[in-house]
Amino acid sequence: MKKQMAMTTDWIATARTLSEALPYLQRYDDAIVVIKLGGHAMGSEEAMDSFARDVVLMRQVGLNPVVVHGGGPMINEMLGKLGVKSEFVNGKRVTDQATVDVVEMVLSGQVNKRIVQAINRQGGRAVGLSGKDANLMICEQTDPALGLVGTPSKVDPNVLLALFEDDTIPVIAPLGAGENGETFNINGDTAAGAIAAALKADRLLLLTDVSGVKNAEGEVVTELMAAQVREMTESGVIAGGMIPKTQTALDAVEAGVRAVVILDGRLPNACLLELFTDHGAGSLIRMQPKGQ
Repeated sequence: MKKQMAMTTDWIATARTLSEALPYLQRYDDAIVVIKLGGHAMGSEEAMDSFARDVVLMRQVGLNPVVVHGGGPMINEMLGKLGVKSEFVNGKRVTDQATVDVVEMVLSGQVNKRIVQAINRQGGRAVGLSGKDANLMICEQTDPALGLVGTPSKVDPNVLLALFEDDTIPVIAPLGAGENGETFNINGDTAAGAIAAALKADRLLLLTDVSGVKNAEGEVVTELMAAQVREMTESGVIAGGMIPKTQTALDAVEAGVRAVVILDGRLPNACLLELFTDHGAGSLIRMQPKGQ
């Protein structure tokens, strides 16, 4: 009897959660959400399956999710196995031709297809791409000292819009083509931001291994305006590895993305919590207060 009562309580809680999610389901109907996948969410099959279920659910309830992924640890592992040595300039890897060949093999092959298979295994319909496909991302060289590292200069989202029409989830490896046919390695956050801007996405979700942007007291700030982010960066409150993520967020919202969320990918169902609950997850960054 106690077991039955406990099960009934669980089902009531589930039903209440679904009911409370309804306004958000309506709010995001047909919205475009770009998700940068990296860190812990890629670290185990269990985490990957959980992420894939969330993405399939988003598509099932009417959103248009786009997944952009990284793969730094996998690249490092393969470079080590192949004996390809890397040089670094100011802490950044110099990407020569041998390195970019490995990067493309790992990102477009191993990592991309693993994510595609995980989504398809959960009942979705995913297709793997890189930024080279259909000239999705044309790049300029970021810094000659870094070699084949690129910054997107042109993003053509038409192939992604066509996939949305076909009820398909794009999974994108952060590689781009140069004007002269080169292959460029792109920072995953940068690629996700450029794609979100080209799509005028409703949300860009940057999954990380931290809980969000923290203030001087070490507390996560749940909502920030762009001007506040700049002030916190100038004062040193935002520092280290959080700077490039917040800069990606600023670039995206300035280019027309409605809002960017930096959230903890280690939290189960982090994307769903952010999109479909009052509580949200992580730090939301927008240009100006809601409603203005």
